[in-house]
Amino acid sequence: MPTNTQVLLKRRPDGEPSESDFEIVTTDLPSLEDGQILTRTIYLSLDPYMRGRMSDARSYAEPTPVGGVMTGGTVSVVEESKNERFKAGDIVVTHTGWQAYAVSDGKGVRTLRPIEGVPISTGVGVLGMPGMTAYVGLKNIGEPKEGETLVVAAASGPVGATVGQIAKIKGCRTVGVAGGPEKCDYAVKEFGFDACLDHRADDFEDQLAAACPDGIDVYWENVAGRVLEAVIPHLNFFSRMPVCGLISQYSMTDLPEGTNKLPLLMRAILTNRTRVQGFIVTDYGSDFKDFITDMTGWVESGQVKFKEHRIKSLENAPGGLLGLLKGDNFGKTLVEVSDDPTI
Repeated sequence: MPTNTQVLLKRRPDGEPSESDFEIVTTDLPSLEDGQILTRTIYLSLDPYMRGRMSDARSYAEPTPVGGVMTGGTVSVVEESKNERFKAGDIVVTHTGWQAYAVSDGKGVRTLRPIEGVPISTGVGVLGMPGMTAYVGLKNIGEPKEGETLVVAAASGPVGATVGQIAKIKGCRTVGVAGGPEKCDYAVKEFGFDACLDHRADDFEDQLAAACPDGIDVYWENVAGRVLEAVIPHLNFFSRMPVCGLISQYSMTDLPEGTNKLPLLMRAILTNRTRVQGFIVTDYGSDFKDFITDMTGWVESGQVKFKEHRIKSLENAPGGLLGLLKGDNFGKTLVEVSDDPTI
C-alpha cells in the first residue's frame, strides 16, 4: 500500500492567507474494507471558495478543521475497489481534497464519461462544479433573454467565461470584466464576448458606460468592489444579479475605506426592482442532468470553450491558491497531482 501526501490546514489565516497556513505531511494508507475504493488523484481543482473553508466564520458549509485535509474536488482514477459500483481503472470525480490518494465508501463519487477530444480535467471545470455554477445561476436567477445586455466580472475565469458564452448562446450582448489586457483580449477573441474591460484601467467606469449603452439587464457578481460600484448606475428596470462570489472581499478584516455606497445600491435595487440573489451550486442539484446534457453538447460543438491554468505537483497547491485569490491565474486552476492515464 503506498504512502499518501496530504496538504493540511495548519492554522486559520487572519487576513490574506500565506503558505505558512498549510502543512504538507506523509501518511500511511489503510487497507481497504468491503464497500470501499482507493483513488489516486490526477487533477485537483483550486477554487475561490476554499478561502472560506479556511475560516470558521458562519457560512453555508462546515469549515476545514485545523489539522484537516484541505477540501477540494478532484478527477481521480480508481486504483483498487471493494465496491461493486466501481472497478480499477475507472475515472471518477470526487471531493476527496488536497491529497495524492484517498479511501472512500464511494458516496458522492461520480464516474466520468469520456468525451473524445475533451480532457478529463474538465470534470472539475466546464463539465464540473464551475460549469454547473454558471449554468444553474443563469437558468434560475440571471434568466438571460435575447437582446439583453449581460455583464460578468472575472470573465476569464472558469465560471465567468462560461457565463458569458452561455449568454451569447441565449442571444445576449455580453460584456466581460477582467484583470489586464491579455485576459480581456482572450475573452473577446476566444470566448466570443462582445467586449471585455480591464477593471484596472483608470477610466474603467467610462468604458463600462460606453460598452453598455442600453444599460445592464444581468450582472453576474464574482468580485464586488470597484466593479459592482461601476455597475450600479447602469442597472435596468427588472435587472437580475446572481451573486456567485465576492473574491475581492474574502480576506478582508475591516470594512473598506471611502464613501459608503450601500445606500446607492439599495436605492437602485428598489427603483429598478432589481433581483439580487446569492446562491450555491448545490442549491440546484436537481438541474445536474440538464446541465451535463446541455454543456456536453455545447463543448462538443465548440459553442463553449475553456482555458486551463495548470500547476504541477501537489506541494505547489498552497501557492496556487494564493495566486488564484490575487487574480494571477488565467483560466481554470488545476493542480497536476499524478499522471493522467488517458493521455
